[in-house]
Amino acid sequence: MTGSVVAVVALLVLVPLVTFTAVWLRARRELTTPTERAVHTTLHTASLAARPLRRGLDETSADEAAPHLRQLTGAQALGVFDAAGDLLAWSGPHEAMTEQLRDAAARAVDGERRVLVAYGGLVRGAGDNAVRALIAQPLLIEATGVVGVLGIVTTEDPGPGMLGAVTEVARYACSQIELADLDASRARLDRAEVRALRAQISPHFIYNALNTVASFVRTDPDRARELILEFADFTRYSFRSAGEFTQLADELRNIDRYLTLERARFGDALAVKLQVAPEVLNVVLPFLALQPLVENAVRHGIAAKPDGGTVSIVAADEGTDCVISVEDDGVGMDPELLRSGSLDAVAESSGVKEAAHVGLANVDDRLRAAFGNDYGLVVETAPGAGTKVSMRVPKFRRGIST
Repeated sequence: MTGSVVAVVALLVLVPLVTFTAVWLRARRELTTPTERAVHTTLHTASLAARPLRRGLDETSADEAAPHLRQLTGAQALGVFDAAGDLLAWSGPHEAMTEQLRDAAARAVDGERRVLVAYGGLVRGAGDNAVRALIAQPLLIEATGVVGVLGIVTTEDPGPGMLGAVTEVARYACSQIELADLDASRARLDRAEVRALRAQISPHFIYNALNTVASFVRTDPDRARELILEFADFTRYSFRSAGEFTQLADELRNIDRYLTLERARFGDALAVKLQVAPEVLNVVLPFLALQPLVENAVRHGIAAKPDGGTVSIVAADEGTDCVISVEDDGVGMDPELLRSGSLDAVAESSGVKEAAHVGLANVDDRLRAAFGNDYGLVVETAPGAGTKVSMRVPKFRRGIST
């Protein structure tokens, strides 16, 4: 190996090492005082306790959070109890105090207030390891009541500082558990909205699809068989039980089944144009977010137009987002209804009196709940000018999967 090669290799090794060392030293300099380092440590510990509690309070999350909660309170030992007074997790020594803490936890649950058991001069151990007090701090959520108890074992006489710390740690834990409850409630709401949307799948479509199949039974049995299979696959997908999210490719596949059935009924009166960028096929969006838009275009746009029309579906790649639009050249709507902010009223202007529109407001709500208020539906329309409904979906969104 020549001297120049050795120098290059040495440079490649030393540059990353020097860079890492400089970053580490700069970080150390930024935390120059003991107070700053203590604050950093406390915040880091709090974040470690928050992660499991955001899943709710159970044996697994309590076991993961207990060591960090003990560190935050400064306790020698800490137990986490459920609302029934049963021990979920323990961190630290003094497990012999579990029964006394369980009794104190039960009293804390009943009274919805902190219970302090002070032993004073009575030694519960030896030397510096003598237990001086037990503290049962309820985990109280206003809308729910007591959801659990923090049981504290301390070898020091608990002063105002420690009692205040225990109260704040309990309040912090409650906020994380409450967020977990909100997440669970939102998931339940999402499932309820999907069920509501399924209930809105037009009975007229089902009736018409079956009538269309029946019309081919004698004249074209093979065609009838194909349509029955398409109808079975459409209903199987629409009423699936797995997940509140799906991939665009799966949603488009189900829309193709729907349109196959509708084209068999309308014949040449219904034309379909599809333009999809391949790179957005794996984009994740709420389940049944696109199919209702296509059904509206057919039912309230094309079906109300005597000579039929065209439904266009476009999915384009726009940087970090995917923009999907469903457009028809049908009868259109009154834009004043859009300016009023009432998506529920949109279908009324189409002149179709049977059943209000299929789920526009539902889809809009679920898009905003999943991705934020910047991701709702956008509707462009005018009487006689057709309707275009667009949605913007982030191509990558952490924590959202099918």
